[in-house]
Amino acid sequence: MRKAEIARKTKETDITLTLDLDGGNRQIDTGIGFFDHMLGSFAVHGGFGLSIRCKGDLQVDGHHTVEDCGIVLGQAIAQCLGDKAGIARFGQAFVPMDEALGFCALDISGRPYLVFDAPMPQPMCGQYDTCLTVEFMRALAVNAGLTLHLKCEYGDNAHHITEALYKALARALRQAVAVTGGGVLSAKGVL
Repeated sequence: MRKAEIARKTKETDITLTLDLDGGNRQIDTGIGFFDHMLGSFAVHGGFGLSIRCKGDLQVDGHHTVEDCGIVLGQAIAQCLGDKAGIARFGQAFVPMDEALGFCALDISGRPYLVFDAPMPQPMCGQYDTCLTVEFMRALAVNAGLTLHLKCEYGDNAHHITEALYKALARALRQAVAVTGGGVLSAKGVL
């Protein structure tokens, strides 16, 4: 079973999350409609079961909600994969979204690193501050142990750019977590 359940409560957020890398139900409620849409797209395009409920301090802004959801989702990915034996490890994907083209390459390496190159032409998508995309991706990479590269090749609409990046992440992660059998894919024998 490649499934994880995580609960995390701080003074800023209260999150419960269930992730199943092999599929399942999807229920997402973070209080930020556009972010729910992005997490839903991530789950659908990754083929993941994802249930997440977050009550955050949205009276401040969306930062804590988005970043903390990245932390918890990253922790869940790491928990699902354990010692990472028998997975493809690497994934990459280009995703077009109208005029925007997003790219993701990742390595489930245990060495967290984020390269993010995606300027956002508009500051907001609904109640979602577009500068939070990099915060989510950083929190996810650090807590999942991913080397994660994300780039918007081009685009004029922040909604399309953001959605292309979330979908590219999902498709790349789906490749990387694919079961290949065997041991850990590393010359060192461990990740």
